[in-house]
Amino acid sequence: MDDTIPGPDGRPRCRWCAAAPEFFAYHDAEWGFPVADDRRLFEKLCLEGFQSGLSWRTILAKRENFRAAFRGFDADRVARFGERDVERLLQDAGIVRHRGKIEAVINNARRALEMVEREGSLAAFFWRFEPSGRDASSASQTAESVAISKELKRRGWQFVGPTTVYAFMQAMGLVNDHAGACVIRPAVERARRTFERPG
Repeated sequence: MDDTIPGPDGRPRCRWCAAAPEFFAYHDAEWGFPVADDRRLFEKLCLEGFQSGLSWRTILAKRENFRAAFRGFDADRVARFGERDVERLLQDAGIVRHRGKIEAVINNARRALEMVEREGSLAAFFWRFEPSGRDASSASQTAESVAISKELKRRGWQFVGPTTVYAFMQAMGLVNDHAGACVIRPAVERARRTFERPG
């Protein structure tokens, strides 16, 4: 089966874009382009955790609501959330109202601050796990995502299983999993070549 579909301009895009029309813009402008910004990395890992058991379309549609609810995913601010914030978020119809996932974001914000203290940045930690010389994959997890997941869990993070972590790696550009014929793949490859890896 062909792993691409025609996009709005008739040029090939990764087949998963067929699931929803709004996926094309996300696919073309964000998915797979390398990210070193800690806030964006933290946000994406949190959103991937919320997606667990749901569709990315649901999360993408609510992304601005999540950003508002979690103070722009500023880990410093989220780390100070308490039980009253959890109750407030459980009443927020604009997000996914799942106590375990909400509490995981608050916990993970605290773990993120510890990681920044220890590693210098979240980016420095995650980019250490960038695989070398691997082409587009249809796997839902890899040795690297298993290793990240294990290390995050060891450090007390929650909702960071290997499949969740691999979706995060794909989205944040640690791998280029655009299909070989996808029109966006070369742009991602160029971005990855010029990307300055955090040290």
